[in-house]
Amino acid sequence: MTHHMTHHQNALGQPIGAPLLADWTPPPWPDRTPMTGRFCRIEALDPQKHAADLYAAYALDIEGRNWTYLGYGPFKDAASYRAWVESVYQGEDPLFFAIVDRSSGKAMGVASYLRITPSSASIEVGHLNFAPLLQQRPAATEAMFLMMQRAFALGYRRYEWKCDALNAPSRVAAQRLGFSYEGIFRQATVYKGRNRDTAWYAVIDSEWTELCEQFVTWLAPENFDVDGRQRISLRTLTRPLLVQIG
Repeated sequence: MTHHMTHHQNALGQPIGAPLLADWTPPPWPDRTPMTGRFCRIEALDPQKHAADLYAAYALDIEGRNWTYLGYGPFKDAASYRAWVESVYQGEDPLFFAIVDRSSGKAMGVASYLRITPSSASIEVGHLNFAPLLQQRPAATEAMFLMMQRAFALGYRRYEWKCDALNAPSRVAAQRLGFSYEGIFRQATVYKGRNRDTAWYAVIDSEWTELCEQFVTWLAPENFDVDGRQRISLRTLTRPLLVQIG
């Protein structure tokens, strides 16, 4: 794929980026309205509604592996987790959501939009924390699809995924979901008293139509057998769309 490889020149003969459409305007800020799919419903994070279910769901991660690459947690008890939810749920950036499993009606994960920059039409997905019962389930993939779908529908041009470069599961997940690798930012930040090199991934708007079709194909009922096992993997569908792997 050779997106934006055509060189434009200004009056001085210098190469410049492709112009946007004359009527281009920055997209709006994402709102908190729910996003509903077949497997999950994404709702604005609410301490009253979600904190207890989330704490119980995360408690199944006995070793606390989910928290290693997050800047906070693990939490010693339900009250301290709820206090954390209270501290973030009203924020606009990060804008937090709970991922609710539709079959049980219980919140089983958290995700957010962050680094929301309408002026450059760029937005990131992050603060991902999927409880064990959500991990590697169709609902987890559908949640990521619904959030990406909303961002591009609003008019964002760039949808980012970033993680600690040592977080191998996150890097694998990004590529499975169709995010192309863009490189490593060395010593990008410090968290929990340690260095973080950050791996960058992104999907851009020109890739979304085709990627959306692959998500729809994968999520279709006919892609799952009677035991709920996938017939074709999402990785198989998205890998040809990746500009770079890493």
